[in-house]
Amino acid sequence: MLSGRRLDLADPSPVDIEIGDIAHGLARVARWNGQTIGDHAFSVAQHSCFVLDIVDRLNPAASPVQRQMALLHDAPEYVVGDLISPFKAIVGTRYKALEERLLRAIHLRFGLPADTPETWKKAIKRADTIAAYFEATELAGFGSAEARRIFGNPRGYVLSAGGLVPLPAADAQRLFLDVFERIEQARAKTG
Repeated sequence: MLSGRRLDLADPSPVDIEIGDIAHGLARVARWNGQTIGDHAFSVAQHSCFVLDIVDRLNPAASPVQRQMALLHDAPEYVVGDLISPFKAIVGTRYKALEERLLRAIHLRFGLPADTPETWKKAIKRADTIAAYFEATELAGFGSAEARRIFGNPRGYVLSAGGLVPLPAADAQRLFLDVFERIEQARAKTG
C-alpha cells in the first residue's frame, strides 16, 4: 500500500488498514468494469458515497456508525477490485469469504461491529441495488425496463438534478475522504 502497510489477504489485520489506502484504491477501481460514459470511470469510491446518500435519504435517523458501515460496504475492493456479480457467483464462496474477512478487519480498524447487523445489511443492500439501477441507466447504457428487470424498481429514491457524473480519480478520492471525515466527526460528538 502507498501508506507503507502490507496487508495479508489470507489473514488481514486491522492494524494494516489505513483510510488513505482505502480511498486511494477505491477511487481507482472502476464500477461496471469501466464500461460507462464520460471521460472518467465511475469509481467504487464515488459509488460508495452515492450509496451513502441513498441510505441517508431512506434512513434519515441512521447513526454515524450505521452511516460509516454504509460508506465502507465495498471497502474490501480497494485491494481485490470490483468483480461484477455474475463473475463473483462463478468464482464462488472462497471469494466471498475473502471479502468478508477483509470487511471485518476494516470494521474493526475503525471501531465498527465486526459484522454488519442483518437489518442494517439489508438497508445497505437496498441502497446498493438502487445505486446500481441508476448507474446502469445513467452511465452504463441500460434502458429503464432492462434495469428494472435486473435491479428492481428504485422505489423511494429520486436521482438528484444533474444525475451521475463520473469524477476524476483524485476528486473521487477527496470526496470519499471528506465524507469519511465528516462521519468520524459526527461519531466523536455522539461518543
